Amino acid sequence: MRYAESPLPALSALERVQLAEEPRTRFDPVVVASRLRQMGDQCNMDFERVSSEALAEVLKGKMEKFEAAVDSLSRSWSDQNPELVYERVFLSVSVKLLMYVAKKVPAMVHPNQLIKVINGNFRVRNYIEDCGGWENLGN
Repeated sequence: MRYAESPLPALSALERVQLAEEPRTRFDPVVVASRLRQMGDQCNMDFERVSSEALAEVLKGKMEKFEAAVDSLSRSWSDQNPELVYERVFLSVSVKLLMYVAKKVPAMVHPNQLIKVINGNFRVRNYIEDCGGWENLGN
């Protein structure tokens, strides 16, 4: 059996030393998934009873409206509950809504949908960074 050659060019000795010296990230997808699941569990929103044009579109399977629906629902929820931080509400609503849509219209949900929504919101990204990363988010 012949192994395919790596598409990456060979690294020079200097590049190998530089890579070895770079700090390893503590990103653990299991931790991220656990934190997101906990946040999603905190959302008690009944999506069938919420009035939102973007949400109605998502519930029809139009996932391109997912981010707009999450943002709209998050703003509404945090406006009604000022003690809640918008960024945490955004994460909670995005997880819960994605899980809800996955049950209703599973063919429309893509694994990277949640990543795109979180990464697409600079306030949420900054909030995660300000907390010290995913490891500290639930604390």
